[in-house]
Amino acid sequence: MRIHHLNCGSLRKIPPLGEQLAAGTAHRELAAVCHCLLIETDSDGLILVDTGLGTADRQRPEETLGADWVAYAQPSPDPEESALRQVVRLGYTARDVRHIVLTHLHRDHTGGLPDFPHARVHVHPEEYRAVTDTGAPHHRHSLDRFMPAHRAHGPLLTPARVDEHTEWFGFPGVARPQGLSCELLLVPLPGHSAGHAGVAVRDGGGRWLLHAGDAYFHHGEVEHTPPLSHPVLDPIQQGAQTDAAARVAARDRLRALRSEHAREVMVFSAHDPWEMERALGHG
Repeated sequence: MRIHHLNCGSLRKIPPLGEQLAAGTAHRELAAVCHCLLIETDSDGLILVDTGLGTADRQRPEETLGADWVAYAQPSPDPEESALRQVVRLGYTARDVRHIVLTHLHRDHTGGLPDFPHARVHVHPEEYRAVTDTGAPHHRHSLDRFMPAHRAHGPLLTPARVDEHTEWFGFPGVARPQGLSCELLLVPLPGHSAGHAGVAVRDGGGRWLLHAGDAYFHHGEVEHTPPLSHPVLDPIQQGAQTDAAARVAARDRLRALRSEHAREVMVFSAHDPWEMERALGHG
């Protein structure tokens, strides 16, 4: 099994915080990213974790993403950043992506779905319920953020199965995507969306990677005590989250996980460009 870290959508630039300058880490202004994973497997074909922005989002961004969001996020129009183009550059076709596992159903995570219409799309059952059950809490909020252009083709949305007896490093309610034989789990990290979850996959060396989605936006939130968030990103989190207390609790559990199991688990979020630099070996 081979895992690729992909940036599937550059967004507005973010200045570094003072702690980054002091620590001597990447200290330049960087564009926010849409951090996705592409997993090559022997038995399950290609698995894409989140999809970032798709090809249509770059051609008709205001139509597919919404004019207000585009004005604020400033997405790059470069089609070469799409997951589809990156998959093709690796020598595959769109049909080789047989499974997509999503942390949640917000527009900057689902934009690539129309590029892979034959893939089965796995989400945590609470996220599935939020967009399919009109009586579910936050149904309208969740459906509004799952953009019509990203679901017009009728994606094969599939709820993962929760194993009540399985915990992952103390996280309960872990779900397993149906039909996958590789070791991949959806780990509940609620609060940012109704059924937001991290995606945990074990790499070839035996270490776990945890894609934490939007459970936090800046690495200072999990690397510092007390957490150090970014003033540019805080309003985005506050405007998107469905349950602030649950989101903060999930973030704090991630900080403890990173502190106590750093050798066993690599934690990263969806939009932090400095984490992406590290994942690619540049930072």
